[in-house]
Amino acid sequence: MKYALSLTIAGALLAQGASALWLLPTARNFIYIVPDGYGPASQTMARDYVSLLQNGENPKAPVSIQLPADQMVIGNVRTQASDNLITDSAASATAFGCGVKTYNNAIAVDDDGQPVGSILEAAKLEGFKTGLVVTSTINHATPACYAAHVADRNSYEKIAEHEIGYSHPLGPQVDILMGGGRCYFKPKSDPTSCRKDDIDLFGYAKEKGYRVMQDRKAFDELKKGTAKAADLPYIGLFNDDQMMYEIDRQQNPQQEPSLLEMVETALTSLDRATKWGFKGYFLMIEASRIDHAGHANDPVGHLHDTIMYNDVMKYVREWIDKHPDTMMLSAADHECGGLTLNGFNPLPLKGASMTTEHAELLWKNYNGTDKRAYLKSTILPGYGLGDLSETEVDTILKNNKLASDLSSRLSKKAGVNWSTGGHTASDITLFGYGSGWRGGNLRADMAGNWDNTQLPGYIEGVLKVKMSKVTEKLRKAGNAWVGKRDLDSHGHVHKH
Repeated sequence: MKYALSLTIAGALLAQGASALWLLPTARNFIYIVPDGYGPASQTMARDYVSLLQNGENPKAPVSIQLPADQMVIGNVRTQASDNLITDSAASATAFGCGVKTYNNAIAVDDDGQPVGSILEAAKLEGFKTGLVVTSTINHATPACYAAHVADRNSYEKIAEHEIGYSHPLGPQVDILMGGGRCYFKPKSDPTSCRKDDIDLFGYAKEKGYRVMQDRKAFDELKKGTAKAADLPYIGLFNDDQMMYEIDRQQNPQQEPSLLEMVETALTSLDRATKWGFKGYFLMIEASRIDHAGHANDPVGHLHDTIMYNDVMKYVREWIDKHPDTMMLSAADHECGGLTLNGFNPLPLKGASMTTEHAELLWKNYNGTDKRAYLKSTILPGYGLGDLSETEVDTILKNNKLASDLSSRLSKKAGVNWSTGGHTASDITLFGYGSGWRGGNLRADMAGNWDNTQLPGYIEGVLKVKMSKVTEKLRKAGNAWVGKRDLDSHGHVHKH
């Protein structure tokens, strides 16, 4: 690969007697964006939906448009794990976060269970500021692989400890953490905790100088990253579990910030913290819940979180245009759901204002006596199925499988087809953006087909950092702290 330097800057360094030009970053800042579980058909579904709403809502007279991500396509990526053609998020994030192929369930460890340094940790080691912004729990597989090292992805309590630095051999590695997973940072004495011990990670974070935020009100005090309250470091976890799907959040925006709001705040905070220094920042952003909707075969959640991903891509592109010392790559970890669009008509999706997850929550919390009336007046219209026949209503009530009954009916109505509730082996799209000569180099360097392990190597070259330095430091601490693989009685990895 080529890592071109500005001739003007390089000449100035030579005039000053600089002997190690490679130390000069090609860019001061790097943003990596993961649309988890997103495949080519996810983008097509979102594009056709937006186009139809903008151009007369006639599916028989379609108009071709581009969404923001469409304008930044540069290649595609192979995704298999070391032990399976179909990867999970843990093995994939270890690949694109650490450059190492490993087994499904592994969090930043290799096939032998040895820790491997991530690109975020490598950036931190060299003085860059760092951030993780997601809509999953912050200790879910993708963010975990940037700042934690465990043999099994389900070690959620331990991952949370690593991410905040409590039991990470190198101490705190992340200056900004935002997402869900609040309950893993509270001691078990707290009634809202999901820990099995009395470790208080929020308390530890405060001791280390972190501002701790647990609700929308505290987030708003950051004033989009411009306030003194947004000085680094800080952690904001806005849900005990995953954050809300975007379409559900839009009905209750005062409860949680959107992914776009968190990204805007994080970038402004990182820029303020680094603008006068030589070293910039590394930020990983994950549109996490595209994947969860794929697992649920929920076209509503999948659609609207994919649209939010495009909104983030648009914002980041505009940010880079204003901050040309910044570069971006984006690729999913894998496709989820085996989504195809034969017979696609986006119009039935227009009437939905909730996901199956929210519908189930409403159904579970309904305390009235007339469930049929509630289903017909609230649940079905909310999911865009207000025109179902009485026979279909009877079937849904009898089946007692609300989420799958709703998603299957709306998917069929809209011509959205799912082949699985899991991941697939499909290649995924690689996007990238840089301004000016940096963008030209990025497109030239990264055009084509890549294995996911090759992606962080490019970022190493841009920022002039070394993941191997982190790996060496981590291994000096041994590997007992990473735990053991979760195996069944036959020696096979448990599937979760």
